[in-house]
Amino acid sequence: MSCGEPHETDCSEVLDHLYEFLDHEMPDADCTKFEVHFEECSPCLEKYGLEQAVKKLVRRCCGQDDVPTDLRAKVMGRIDLIRSGQTVPEHDVSATPQES
Repeated sequence: MSCGEPHETDCSEVLDHLYEFLDHEMPDADCTKFEVHFEECSPCLEKYGLEQAVKKLVRRCCGQDDVPTDLRAKVMGRIDLIRSGQTVPEHDVSATPQES
């Protein structure tokens, strides 16, 4: 996604690190760069707003549930695969088949 305009911080960098920004897991200087980018780039600002709304909805609906450790590990593993650009299988190949 890009608005087609040149920016000091590229749209792809902003979108690649959007959750770090949303989760306040980046240095203040980087946060400032992202805030400036959002002021200049309406497509990235829209994506930011959408992801922020989804995050709030998930927190409201599921924030009190305990997540099983193995599920968290699987989800984090998939996130790492996606971030590294590797192909992610459509289904969990390590899961044992369920009997009907």
